[in-house]
Amino acid sequence: MISAELLEILRCPACVREKDGLLEYYKESWLICADCGRKYPIVQDIPVMLIDEGDKWIKTKKQDLPVPPPEPA
Repeated sequence: MISAELLEILRCPACVREKDGLLEYYKESWLICADCGRKYPIVQDIPVMLIDEGDKWIKTKKQDLPVPPPEPA
C-alpha cells in the first residue's frame, strides 16, 4: 500500500511540466493520469513511474487492467 503522503506528491512524469499530472490511485495496483490516461503499475508497493511503462497501458481501459499488475520486463 502506498502512503497518503507519497500519493500527494506523485505526478505523471509525462504531463507534470505542462499540466497537473494528477494521478488516480486505482485498486491499490495502478496510478492513472487524469490528463493523458497513462497507467503506471504498482509492483510490490513501488510505483513504476516510467513513461515507457505508462505508454504500454494507455489504450487499456481502467476496468481491464490486471490486478495485480505484471512485473515490468
